[in-house]
Amino acid sequence: MAAPTTPASGTRAYALVATDLDGTLLRADDTFSDRSLNALQRVVEAGARHLVVTGRPAPRVRPLLEILRGRGLAVCGQGAQVYDAGADRLLWSVTLDRELAETALGKIEAEVGQVYAAVDQDGVDGLTLIEPGYLMPHPTLPALRVGRREDLWCEPISKVLLRHPALSDDELAATARAAVGSLATVTMSGPGTVELQPSGVTKATGLALAAERLGIDPQDTVAFGDMPNDIPMFEWSAHGVAMANAHPELKAVADEVTSSNEDDGVAIVLERMFP
Repeated sequence: MAAPTTPASGTRAYALVATDLDGTLLRADDTFSDRSLNALQRVVEAGARHLVVTGRPAPRVRPLLEILRGRGLAVCGQGAQVYDAGADRLLWSVTLDRELAETALGKIEAEVGQVYAAVDQDGVDGLTLIEPGYLMPHPTLPALRVGRREDLWCEPISKVLLRHPALSDDELAATARAAVGSLATVTMSGPGTVELQPSGVTKATGLALAAERLGIDPQDTVAFGDMPNDIPMFEWSAHGVAMANAHPELKAVADEVTSSNEDDGVAIVLERMFP
């Protein structure tokens, strides 16, 4: 386990606490620890805001926000959605052109052979559709299996999720970036989770929009994450905290490393910042 570090810049309190969910605030069993919930309550009592910034689409985030008692904003879908939990509506969303997505998949498969795909549909009630052969990285998340790839494009989508039967996530992501170019943004958000999303859309774009609505600047924001898709969020925020279980690429740009998601790494830092 990486030892937590405590730079001087990490001792101040921030107006906005932005946290990823999977591998960061959530434990492996998709639950929050009591210590994490208490630390987030301490943030609110200090007058700061907590903002979930996650790759999960809004429908998959809604039940978790209920546990967190979050009635404000959340950034979902890797930044493609800004969700208002209180009103249960999307304040902002960007969709991935479905013809473009199909073209991008073709370019990737021309390089690495067959991949298996899934999509998150746009909207507060959008479904996750998976084609034959695709295995959900989070088997607890609801998904609807379709009969053929063409069925993935039946409704507007926010992103495409990819898996390869042999390549590692890093290898698939690197190949996909080279093959897709400017057609889409390629991210890696967790084990078995390489994604295509609208070009130029990242967690930072969604975070910036939500923070603007809240009247909070980047220099007043601390961010927590564990995967390369959190790098833009770290670059936008004043202080980035990587989990001990984080991908090496994220640790390389983090301002500090805390304990793992299983060992209350987020809570440890928040207890220090909001004593």
